[in-house]
Amino acid sequence: MKRSLVHPHPMLLFWGGRVSLRANQRQRRLCASTSAAAAVKMEALILEPSLYTVKAILILDNDGDRLFAKYYDDTYPSVKEQKAFEKNIFNKTHRTDSEIALLEGLTVVYKSSIDLYFYVIGSSYENELMLMAVLNCLFDSLSQMLRKNVEKRALLENMEGLFLAVDEIVDGGVILESDPQQVVHRVALRGEDVPLTEQTVSQVLQSAKEQIKWSLLR
Repeated sequence: MKRSLVHPHPMLLFWGGRVSLRANQRQRRLCASTSAAAAVKMEALILEPSLYTVKAILILDNDGDRLFAKYYDDTYPSVKEQKAFEKNIFNKTHRTDSEIALLEGLTVVYKSSIDLYFYVIGSSYENELMLMAVLNCLFDSLSQMLRKNVEKRALLENMEGLFLAVDEIVDGGVILESDPQQVVHRVALRGEDVPLTEQTVSQVLQSAKEQIKWSLLR
């Protein structure tokens, strides 16, 4: 006896198709929602506010050689890598009039004065205005300390003041101060508090010269 084939009712096919279509749509919406949530989470991680704004502060001469460099993380862990980065950054910026550059995935703000080039470096998503505030504070502080003679020779003669100023402005990559008046005031106070045993060689030699000069004049 042959079995007769039972054909499903057209309405069952219709509703079954609609159920399958809705299931597929729900699945697609779920995937899209998951992807969007992951993207938002990733973006939030990237743009999460951080106090560690500054990655490095550099001062180079007009040949691109280092006069001062302070790195606040391990982006460039070795001196060789740091020097290569400094040479690259100098080559990219010393002939341009711009104040902001993106280099090696980093945001760089800079300015020049006679034979000096000042750089403040942050991450690629860092606020340029924050970095520029650090740069301007450092430059204006040195300008006051050097009596507006911001050039290589004067800077080399006052390196201890430069180190103190940088420490007042940034600590471990965290911006502490953006007012040059406050920086200069604190540097002056710290300079007065430095004991003789911690004075630099240049300070000791200068003191000795002054004593010899006055002894000869007597």
